[in-house]
Parts: sequence; C-alpha cells; structure tokens
Amino acid sequence: MNIDYRNIELRSGFWKQMQKLNSETAINAVWDRFDESGRISAFRFDWDGNENKKPHVYWDSDVFKWMEGACRIMSKEERPDLEEKVNMLIDLIEKKRADDGYFNIYFSVCEPGKRFTDRNMHELYCAGHMMEAAAAHYYATGSDRFIKIAADYADCIEKVFVTEGIAEFETPGHQEIELALIKLYKITGEEHYLKLSEHFLKRRAVNSKDKPIDGNIYHAQDNRPVEEIDSAVGHAVRCLYMLCGMADCAVLTGNKKMFEACERTYKDIVNSKMYITGGVGATRFSEAFSMPYDLPNETAYAETCAAIGLMMFADRMCKYTRDARYADTVERAMYNGMCSGISLSGDAFFYENPLEINLGSHRRAAVKDGHVKLAITQRQKVFLCSCCPPNINRVIPVIGEYIYDVEGRTGYINQFADSVLKAGGIEITQKTDYPWDGKVTITAKGLDKLYIRIPSWCRHFSINKDYTVCSGYAVVEDNAEETVFEMEIKPILISSCNKVTQNACKAALMRGPLVYCAESVDNCENLYSLILTDTNEAEESYSEMFRGILIRLNGLKIPESDELYSEAKANYEKTKIRFIPYYGFANRGESNMLVWLNYKGGMPS
Repeated sequence: MNIDYRNIELRSGFWKQMQKLNSETAINAVWDRFDESGRISAFRFDWDGNENKKPHVYWDSDVFKWMEGACRIMSKEERPDLEEKVNMLIDLIEKKRADDGYFNIYFSVCEPGKRFTDRNMHELYCAGHMMEAAAAHYYATGSDRFIKIAADYADCIEKVFVTEGIAEFETPGHQEIELALIKLYKITGEEHYLKLSEHFLKRRAVNSKDKPIDGNIYHAQDNRPVEEIDSAVGHAVRCLYMLCGMADCAVLTGNKKMFEACERTYKDIVNSKMYITGGVGATRFSEAFSMPYDLPNETAYAETCAAIGLMMFADRMCKYTRDARYADTVERAMYNGMCSGISLSGDAFFYENPLEINLGSHRRAAVKDGHVKLAITQRQKVFLCSCCPPNINRVIPVIGEYIYDVEGRTGYINQFADSVLKAGGIEITQKTDYPWDGKVTITAKGLDKLYIRIPSWCRHFSINKDYTVCSGYAVVEDNAEETVFEMEIKPILISSCNKVTQNACKAALMRGPLVYCAESVDNCENLYSLILTDTNEAEESYSEMFRGILIRLNGLKIPESDELYSEAKANYEKTKIRFIPYYGFANRGESNMLVWLNYKGGMPS
C-alpha cells in the first residue's frame, strides 16, 4: 500500500513539538534569511553584475528545498502565507525558464552559453531539487503546474545527456537528481524518467568524459561503478543521495547487483564510519567519509545534511528489506545527528555537528590564522552554503513517513511517536511519550499482523500478547485489543570499538535513543577532569527549555592543580556530572562540550 506523511497525524510529543517549531518559526526564519541574502530576488534574473551580490551555483537548490518544506507544511495546514510565496516563485520559474525547459539562475544570468559544461557546478543537483519541490507541490495542492515545469526540465536534460549526448560531462558531480527523477516517474508514470535515473547511476565511473572533481576520484564516488561499490567514500552527502537513488532504482528495475551494493555500503557505514550520534562524514576535507574507525570528536564534520541523507537511505533500506536494523540507524540519526542541526529556538542552525567543543582550541594561533579549521561554537541563521536549514525544513513535516509502513494487511511500526495512521481501511494508533518513556499503547484495525521494532539499544521489553521475533521486529497477530509494548529506558554508558583511538578509556551516556553530552555551563570549566563511574543513582529531571529529560550522574573529578608535572596518584573528588540531550548543546552561549568522557568503571583504584 502506498502511504505517505499525509496519511499520518502526529498528535503530541517530541516530533509534534518539532513540527510546530518548524512550521511556526524555522520555515519563516529560513525564508527571511534567504530573502535578505538575495536568494529569493535571484529568481527574477536581475543580477546587475555586482560581484558582491552574484548568485551562487547552489542558490536554486537552497530555495527549492525551502519550497519543498513549505509545500509539505501546506499539505497539512492552511498556510496562505506560504502558499503565496511558493506561487510567486513558481511564477518566476515559469516566466524565466528557457524555451527548452532549462532553468538555472547562475548559468542563465552569470555565464550564459556555458550550461552543462562544468560537472561540479551543481546544475543537475539544483534540477533534482526542483523536481522534489514540484513533487511536494503536486501532493500538497493537486495542481500539476509545477510538476509539468519540472518534467519539461527533465526532458531537456534527457535530450542533452542521452538523446544528443552534447553535454561536456556525463553524470552529476553532486548526486541528487537520481532519486528526484524516480519521484517524477512515480507521479507521471513516464518510464523514461526512471531510465534516465538508471542512466546517470550506471554511467558513473565508467566513462572518461567525466573528469574527477579536483582530480579526486573518490570525492564524487567516481572510483568504481555503482554495482561494484562496497564502501562509503568521498563527499558524504553526495554518496548518501546516490545510495538513495540506487536503492530506489534497484528495486524498481530488479537490479540485484545494485541493491547488494547498497547493502554492502550500508554495513561499511554503520560498522566503521558512523558517529554514535548518527553523524557521518568525519573529515572537513571534501566533507567526506574518512578511513574506517577514524572518528575524531573535536574536528568531526558530521554535516546535518549527511545525517538527513543517512536517514533517507536507511529508511528506504528498511522498507525494501523489512529489516529493523535499518530503522535503528534512522532513529539514531534523526534524534541526534539531525536535531542537533537546529537550535531550540528554531531560528539558527549548525552545518557541522562536532562531538567535542574545547574553547581553548579556538584560541590557538593556528585556528585564529585559519590554518586549522574547527566547527563554529554557536548556530548561525544563514550560511554562505545554506543547504542544511532548508533540508531540516523539508524533513520534519514528513517525519510520519519514517514511523509507519504497510504492506497488504501487515503493518510496521518502525519508529515510536504519539500518532495515528489512516489509509485504505487500515488504522494504527500509538499512544506514547517516547523517547522519554518506553511505554507504547498500540491499537490496530484492518491488519492481520503487526510488526513492532525492537530497538537495538533496548535490553529489556515486554508485550502483553504472544509474539514472535523476526528481523528485529516483535510480530503480533492478535490485534483485537490494545497491544502494550513497553521498553525499559534508563541511562546507560556506551563504549566504542578500541579501533576508535580517540575514545579509548572513555564512555558516552545514552538514554533510549538519545545521546547525551556534558557542557561546562552545567559543570566545571575543565570537562576533561571529570570521570564517569557508573549510572547507579542517576537523577532525572524534566526541562522545559530542552523539552526533555536531563540527567545527573555520580562521578569523580581530578582536583585542580597548577603543578605542571607530579607523581601519578589515584586522587579524585566525588562530584555530580550533569548531562543534557546532545541535540540541545550550544544553546546557552559558548561552552565547552563533551560526548565522550573519561571512564573509570570497573577499574581498580
């Protein structure tokens, strides 16, 4: 059964609050910054040659993502303010596009005559985001006006790249159009859009016409044909968007080799290249995946868009395989790696999401001189490359799609949220205060079987009915009355593989799906002097500011000393260590922050 976010209503709790924040604050804040920066007026094609106001190659995509987010909000709410803005942009696109359907701000006003000559100039990336925005507009309004504009552009691209083959490159430098074309195919039923997506995927890394970007065959995944890849390399967002397109294309065309490549690459990511927060892309260099187990905390890149890309890819794999381990990855990334990208106030954002902030490092000469780059310590309202804010705008409204799935008369609960799904005579309801509480009361109508994900973090759970276990799900066949699924949620300390050398002798705190961190504003200035011991006698309290539970643990502290070197002694003071959810760090001014703290549990004194 084809279900989407329009069939699902969030009623209360964590994600309902996030949707409210996005709808009331974030979507407007991003528009205002895009208007101030010139992104909106650029759609008028009125650049006057002033280099300070020159449109960037990715401005189209920033605004298209905002449009997609606005349309998704419009599909669930009466929002004439958003509708007016979206319609104004569609009017401009329709008016300014070329006769053959081509639309790109930069190449139309800055370098006319050079379209499709430079693989790294984001033309196909921007085109893909237009198609996604058009799909969202179609679902929100029922109008096919924008989708026809997007289809005309797709036809132009197909002519240039396939029919005539006159472009100076053969595949996108920044993948995204591959998955967008499949959305276009599903709406229009035109199979040539699916074939164009497959063309871009299968021609990758097999033709010398595609010059590696900056001479790096890994940056845009040009190292191997897609059916042969077995590891995540290069720019993290490009890689994950490509994997989304590969998964969709593989299933729709029956390409087993391509799907197996998705499975291999997923394992490589989660087994050796993913942070505990679900962040991916460890290195600032090329915003890329690094070597296996190279997961530095202070210099972590972990772009917000990459966490979103991982969510999108893992959710596809979950629904195509019915294996709950993929939904575990979605959960890790959505609560931690994505939510840390937006401030608690909803109007400021992070591009990078480090797992450690040491303000002392920012005062070093090498950092001040720009020789060493560290992530900013406070969220910004807009970035030169501002892809992450509108990406959050477009994902939060459709979070319901990650919660449920239905196949025939079998229902799947992949994520937990107070919500209801209604589609085709089937109704599934969850009553819960997850992730703060582990009790989920479920009612299901019109189903023969209900699959309930058993989270990988969950040590103990109970169900009030008979069940079997299959691929990480508890399978319940008696849905006549309420099913009560209860998970034990309590603070636990997590260690990492000893190959992650930066985390040696350290532990991180989790409670359910949430990663926690310590900030100096709640503790001492020198967080490195704190030592975790255990989670016995953990104290929990609810915070309105963080919209969630804070934790205090008993721990140890190394006494302060000005003596540079001294005899090593097990000399500790007892202390309380205070933790906040990782998604809430850097919301109270500049502060040191650690996810991984020294750990003494089980060691002799």
